[in-house]
Amino acid sequence: MNTLETAANITTREITPENAVFRETDGGFVSLSFGGESYDRFRASRCFPFTAPDEYISIRKADEKAEEIGMIRRLSDFPPDVAALLKKQLDLHYFTPVITKILSARDEYGYGYFHVQTNQGELRFITRMDSSAFIFLSDKRVLVVDIDGNRFEIPDMTALGRQEQRKLELFF
Repeated sequence: MNTLETAANITTREITPENAVFRETDGGFVSLSFGGESYDRFRASRCFPFTAPDEYISIRKADEKAEEIGMIRRLSDFPPDVAALLKKQLDLHYFTPVITKILSARDEYGYGYFHVQTNQGELRFITRMDSSAFIFLSDKRVLVVDIDGNRFEIPDMTALGRQEQRKLELFF
């Protein structure tokens, strides 16, 4: 059995394509056979959700204790169909709409009012006008956090039109 070791000498079992079998169930979940055990359901969590979303995925039991079953080092190590199943499970856990267009944005009394197009449809939300509302994950990638703590991602600011970029620049 492969293990991953951290700087704090904590070890966990490594889940690889060679030692694990993932299958989609009839109910739309994913089952796992690993280490001589079968898990009808599990919970997938990203250890580094913003900086390395497809690396170091913790696979945990789907019960109230949520004990760790093992760790996936990289989703890209798995065949594309299995990686897609795992990404689907991660999407259930992390709902972050992707902003594809800024329809309108205005500043009023210390709040930003947004109307955007996302991969989930049109949405409206409000942000505070402080540094906690816009988190730069890279030069181009921005996470927008509304007043309720909901997150919206702009994966590439340069992919937005120039007018949309100007609307956003008012808030940084």
